[in-house]
Amino acid sequence: MSGINKVILVGHLGKDPEVRHLEGGVAVASFPLATSETFNKDGRKVEQTEWHNIVMWRGLADVAAKFLQKGKLVYIEGKLRTRSFEDKEGVKKYTTEVVAENFTMLGRKTDFENDGNHRPAIAKTTDTEGYRNNDADDLPF
Repeated sequence: MSGINKVILVGHLGKDPEVRHLEGGVAVASFPLATSETFNKDGRKVEQTEWHNIVMWRGLADVAAKFLQKGKLVYIEGKLRTRSFEDKEGVKKYTTEVVAENFTMLGRKTDFENDGNHRPAIAKTTDTEGYRNNDADDLPF
């Protein structure tokens, strides 16, 4: 049996997506996403925020660049990836990222009226087109 690598996050963008184009024109977008939870500790409410590094590829990166902005609330599905790299001093470092497979913009209707989009933006990756926009009727819930 093979394993399952599935991540579901709902949080706010820490900054606008940073989009780069690699060799061959492949787009990659990255941004931090904050998730917060509140719990009681010694009779008082405490909020704990976790930061996640999000990476989106190809068509999904293009859609993210168009619709996502700092502070927006978003639902993301993807998988964890750990990679290594060497820093400026040649020291090997490791980072864990969430490679997004799809996302849905969340929030109030007024959050989308400024950009002319009155429905949440939903984008999914596919093997043939890189991303696919769905109508809200296609939501799995």
